[in-house]
Amino acid sequence: MTVDAPPAPAATHIPLLTNSETPPDPPTTNPLRGNPGIVGIPITIAGALGLGLVDSGYVPAAAAAAGIPTILAATSVGLLLATVWAAALGQNASASLFAVFFGFYASYAALALGLTHNWYGIPPDQIVHTQAVWLICWLVTIAMLTLVTIRLPWSFTLLLGLVDVALVLLLVGTLEANTALVHLGGYVIFAFVAVAVYLYVDLMWSETGGRGLPLGKPLIS
Repeated sequence: MTVDAPPAPAATHIPLLTNSETPPDPPTTNPLRGNPGIVGIPITIAGALGLGLVDSGYVPAAAAAAGIPTILAATSVGLLLATVWAAALGQNASASLFAVFFGFYASYAALALGLTHNWYGIPPDQIVHTQAVWLICWLVTIAMLTLVTIRLPWSFTLLLGLVDVALVLLLVGTLEANTALVHLGGYVIFAFVAVAVYLYVDLMWSETGGRGLPLGKPLIS
């Protein structure tokens, strides 16, 4: 008696992929992803503290350039980095905010160093008005920025509003040679720092998997 051989299994055909059929490479990871505020906010706090300490009278007027090392070598560089990072991500509103503060701090360093070393050939009797020109330029610019942030959480509007108040006090104090107003402007800068610290804590807690802090509703939704 013979036993029939079992049927041969059907061959499995695995076609070879041609070049045109090769699966596409997985998308590359964007090395710039993330939140530029993680750099921009703390570096702004450092520069603001330096500026506040100078304006509040912690150092005498003769040492008015005491905050320049921090503002020039740290804050300006960090804000430029944050501006480019935000722009690369298409975060245009953040890029605008960081760019304005970069210009503010970098131009402050240029003003202080230039007046100290007489780089610009400005007569001594025009130094006060030169400082006033700088203050007016940035008061108008940041006031405009304050108005357009009313669609953001109101903590951002408060942050910029404190800068406006500080600049007004510094402008009047400079033009009137009123040291008390200049010092008061320095204390308002410390209030700005307090709000910035709050925003940074919110950001860091969110970035590390925690629950962020309440930032308030926009004044106009």
